[in-house]
Amino acid sequence: MSKQAPWDEYAAWCQGNVGGKHYASLLNDAQTKPERDKARRKVIKASEHPWENSPHGLLKHLVNEEMNTRAETVDAYMQIIPPGSRSGRHRQLAEQAVYVVEGYGYDIHVDCDLAIAEGERYQWVPQQEERRFEWEAGDTIYIPPNTISQHFNGDPAHPARVIVITNRIYKQSGLNDLEQLETAPEYDPGEELNAETIRKYL
Repeated sequence: MSKQAPWDEYAAWCQGNVGGKHYASLLNDAQTKPERDKARRKVIKASEHPWENSPHGLLKHLVNEEMNTRAETVDAYMQIIPPGSRSGRHRQLAEQAVYVVEGYGYDIHVDCDLAIAEGERYQWVPQQEERRFEWEAGDTIYIPPNTISQHFNGDPAHPARVIVITNRIYKQSGLNDLEQLETAPEYDPGEELNAETIRKYL
């Protein structure tokens, strides 16, 4: 096998007619960000937080990337869990912190192990152990990365409310690994959740 002389690489790198201004765009983005940030809001009023009847449950979004706020690294929503009900069950790579605003109940968490399947595709395999964590108003729950989790309202007569904060860095790093394993009982993709329709769940 003949060895290519180092200077023969010249013929390869000198090819191509595709132009670009990627560095200039990066520089422009950095220089204009302060001005663009002035249009991004630091205060969102309670009446302006978007409602959603989602596969994971009844949500009122406080901070979200699609809301064009100044928050760069976290998303946050308030979740309303009707009396005796539960959230959806999901697994996500991003870690979460959950603050209990109202009510009491418990979480079920399941850790997952990484397995390389045939064809070099990876998959997450749930462990056999399910861990239960009791909570009440004022508590904070930590959900580690790559954990299957679900919230349960332990009160059959009153709703529970939790604020869920999710680390957005995972998604920004190309690791938007989110899997819905079970939908919330109240999930209705056709419902327009708002200040009036939420009342039937309370």
